[in-house]
Amino acid sequence: MSIAPESITNIFKAYDIRGKVGSELTADVAGKVGQAFASWLTAEAVQGKHVIAVGRDMRPDSAELANELIAGIVSQGYDVWDIGEITSDMSYFAVGKYDLAGAAVVTASHNPGAYNGIKLYRNQVIPVGLDSGLDVIRDMVLADNEIKPAEKPGEVTSKDITEDWIQHCLEFIPFDFKPYRIAVDAGNGMAGKIFPELEPYVPFEVAEMYFELDGTFPNHEANPQKPENLTDLIKTVTDNKLDFGIAFDGDGDRAGFVDDKGRPVGGSDLISIIAKYYLAKYPGSEIVHEVRTSNATKELIKEWGGTAYRTKAGRVSIGKVMRDRDAPFGGETTGHLFFKENYYADSGLLGALMVIVALQESGKKLSELVDEYHRYALLTETNFEVEDKDAALERLRAAFPDTTPDSLDGLTLDFADGSWFNVRASNTEPVLRLNAEAKTPQQLNELVAKVTKLITES
Repeated sequence: MSIAPESITNIFKAYDIRGKVGSELTADVAGKVGQAFASWLTAEAVQGKHVIAVGRDMRPDSAELANELIAGIVSQGYDVWDIGEITSDMSYFAVGKYDLAGAAVVTASHNPGAYNGIKLYRNQVIPVGLDSGLDVIRDMVLADNEIKPAEKPGEVTSKDITEDWIQHCLEFIPFDFKPYRIAVDAGNGMAGKIFPELEPYVPFEVAEMYFELDGTFPNHEANPQKPENLTDLIKTVTDNKLDFGIAFDGDGDRAGFVDDKGRPVGGSDLISIIAKYYLAKYPGSEIVHEVRTSNATKELIKEWGGTAYRTKAGRVSIGKVMRDRDAPFGGETTGHLFFKENYYADSGLLGALMVIVALQESGKKLSELVDEYHRYALLTETNFEVEDKDAALERLRAAFPDTTPDSLDGLTLDFADGSWFNVRASNTEPVLRLNAEAKTPQQLNELVAKVTKLITES
């Protein structure tokens, strides 16, 4: 194997495979991942299912990686549906809609153009993470050439699932939309191909921004969680007095919003907005959220008659918890929004549509909903490059001896005055991520300054 074993190990992240193209993720590695994924599915006794869907994003090397991935899969006797350039959520939909053995999509999501990756799903639309099979697949890839080919290779069929996907999304809309005037920033990612397929079915006046597919991301990073990536969208919304703006990430499975005042809408507020709709539809149900969620969202869920159920961040965790608890909706503060009626999977397009559904049902402007639901001062997630992450976390534990450390996901500390912070190691980047909240901006600034000093001291 031309890539060093430690480099192979490093690209297998908690939720997917991701690394630099050429030095970490090569066509050869992609082919071995295809072999290992198919072999693992067989060992998992996926009975009577012989088709795996494979899609890809628009990055310059995605087609080559997908072709090698497909070759590895068919060598194990599985047929492949090549579903072409898609948003990642379309591959999850394919597994559920057509009852497939699994799916793989070549993408590095919001990461810069030098990166690529592979997301894997098994039958029943279950994501494959390190604690749910990706570790086994990794070890099979590391073993190199120990996977024997099937006696008869599978066949490859090109299949376009776009119209089925759009119709699936339209089923979530319970009434005729108002003719909203909106801006949509696709960030040169896959939403630029798929969102236009929705437009004939909705009465929106859409200002399209960066819909040209370009995996080098020439305009800005396709990550709506970072405020600097929303600058152009904010200007378009405010200059044209639009109702709101939507920004998608690179692989289109996540959407962020800008309100009519040009303010970025936090992921916790998006969870609140959709949660109210689902609690009216399914009274008394559970809403799944993760450790970075605002206390305001948890309070609102309770006030609306629901129960807020807390879990780890990540699509692998949230989807599983929702399925186990039969929850109708769940969300991550990064903008990943999950729906029971979407096979417990996340979707950027469905997330955007359900925000609009809830907005229209409220009869209010998006800015009015945000002002109503945003009760506290909440820090935008902040990253720190730290050489010794464990030592930084230990300093934080020692600095607050009167609090009980919560280690569900990283380190969370809650304080008597209602403030809290969470520090967790990124699963895709070499950083610690800080989230924090307090009742006032002054309290938040004081808390963040103290925590930042503890994280960064050497």
